[in-house]
Amino acid sequence: MEAIIKRCCGLDVHQATVVACLISSVAGKKPSKVIKTFSTMTRDLIALRDWLLAQGCTHVGMESTGIYWIPVYSILEGHFQLIVGNAQHIKNVPGRKTDVKDAEWIADLVRHGLIKPSFVPDKPFRELRDLLRYRRKLVEGRAAERNRLIKLLEQANVKLSGVATNVFGMSGMLMIKAIVEGKATPEQMAQLAKGKLRSKIVELELALDGRVEEHHRFILIIQIQRLERLDCDIETLEQRIKEKLTPYQKQHELLMQIPGVDWIVGAVIIAELGTDMSVFGTAERAASWAGLCPGNHESAGKRLSGKKRKGNLFLTINLVEAATAATRAKGTYLKDKFYRLKARRGYKRAAVAIAHKILVSAFHMLSTGTPYHELGDTYLDKMDKNRVAANLVRRLQRLGYEVVVKPKAA
Repeated sequence: MEAIIKRCCGLDVHQATVVACLISSVAGKKPSKVIKTFSTMTRDLIALRDWLLAQGCTHVGMESTGIYWIPVYSILEGHFQLIVGNAQHIKNVPGRKTDVKDAEWIADLVRHGLIKPSFVPDKPFRELRDLLRYRRKLVEGRAAERNRLIKLLEQANVKLSGVATNVFGMSGMLMIKAIVEGKATPEQMAQLAKGKLRSKIVELELALDGRVEEHHRFILIIQIQRLERLDCDIETLEQRIKEKLTPYQKQHELLMQIPGVDWIVGAVIIAELGTDMSVFGTAERAASWAGLCPGNHESAGKRLSGKKRKGNLFLTINLVEAATAATRAKGTYLKDKFYRLKARRGYKRAAVAIAHKILVSAFHMLSTGTPYHELGDTYLDKMDKNRVAANLVRRLQRLGYEVVVKPKAA
């Protein structure tokens, strides 16, 4: 097989060490290999970079295993053509498994152009990714802490969650803090209700009449402090995210035109996909990379499985949440399509299908800069009016009606 790169390097990256194999090709001679091992300390990684530059290396390949490749990538970025490959795609043949053999194998694949580069966004998008992913972890932690607080109230026989729709709204938090103080009666705590919750004063008096002990109050104080801290941290993160989104404000506003896409989901799409859709080529490839397309498993002419493939978990989760929100948007194509699919394929498959449609819409909007075009909830019916009309007539006839269909006058 003919080599297409003259000087390249394969890196086998670990937590503490990096094994580098530099291959140099000279016309008419056997390629030479130089093996060196470096520490993953910053000083040694800089030495690795300087050594590769001195040797005239142009391409560097590595596996995208764990997070250990990230600091190596950040130090080599901008100096070489970096290729981060999927570890499943560049496995060596079985046998003789050593770090040196792995580095040689990766270098040989890079030399012949046999590694398909994984998508690694530019640094501003990577920073935005970190902020949004960490925000999600904090939101999940806040939800878990709220559940623990509600569980503790139930142990004290305080049934606040059974009466108040939002225990952690203004009214709910006033009542919980009054429980911690331990001075107010259930009747007095019920009077702390605001707005529509005041219509449930009687139910609140019964729900707040529990057996709260000092042990419960001690844990409640810690839980309230943790929730307040989490709220503050999430607010700080969101402010930072908005600052990082400033250069992409136009694209962000476009994406929020899609039903179900709020400012957080729009930011996630930009952070995970970037704004240059040419790296994917087509919307189908972007959906495949995100893991929002059906699987393709066929043998002997039989399709064995249509299970969706693995992909970008953070993007998939947010798009499915956006799809769920889109099903509540009245008069939209996405809502109508969801309920049609749900009747045949079930809730989960329908939600993933709508998430796929949102991603395809986002891809084309980011590619062309055009606004979202709402098709409306009658779009699918208008595609074949005669078939829809015939089905409706048939259903009415089965109910015992005589139906005459004629076009409406202009």
